[in-house]
Amino acid sequence: MKEKWDQKRVTAAPAKLKLYSNPNSRGRIARWMLEEVGEPYDVEFLAYGGAMKTPEFLAINPMGKVPTLVHNHQVITETPAICVYLAETFPKACLAPTESERAEFWRWIFFAAGPLESAITNTTLGVKHNPEKESMLGYGSLADVLDVMQAKCEAGVFLAGSRFTAVDVYAGSQLAFGMQFGAVEKRPAFEHYCSRIQNRDAYKRAFELDKAAQPPS
Repeated sequence: MKEKWDQKRVTAAPAKLKLYSNPNSRGRIARWMLEEVGEPYDVEFLAYGGAMKTPEFLAINPMGKVPTLVHNHQVITETPAICVYLAETFPKACLAPTESERAEFWRWIFFAAGPLESAITNTTLGVKHNPEKESMLGYGSLADVLDVMQAKCEAGVFLAGSRFTAVDVYAGSQLAFGMQFGAVEKRPAFEHYCSRIQNRDAYKRAFELDKAAQPPS
């Protein structure tokens, strides 16, 4: 595995897996998913406000954001899309849903990418809204979202069924980040669920790799 920091120059992606990331970003989720898949990959760390906004990187991801994954010269952005893409592209990892798991898988990955992340982000940023217009938000309130998520965590071991899949990587990370930064209450159901999924070897490897990656001074 090749990793480096590059604040000025974005290199061309090879014809395999390459992750553009930052160790203090949602790139941690993509890294975890890559470790679960077990395929060789390279990482190029980009500094905020630096290499992320260069013409070279904007040509890859016009939003100038990470994580961005390049595989065989194809670009995949948006963290849940990266998780699903990797699960489907590398089926040997058994992280994509089976036919019986598809409904729950898609329901909860979109729930995490939509209502859950929106509610957490707005709460973190202190966004205020008129309670009488909560229905216009899509998620209603953070309390509504967390109650729904709690019931799901209490109903089974994993979100798509009885086994770990890519939806647990993404949705579990959203819950864990929310609790870490104080936007999500540390409810027992959330703590138990996150403890289960973060006890995996792939998560531990990903965590240590990103922890060790420090921005250049």
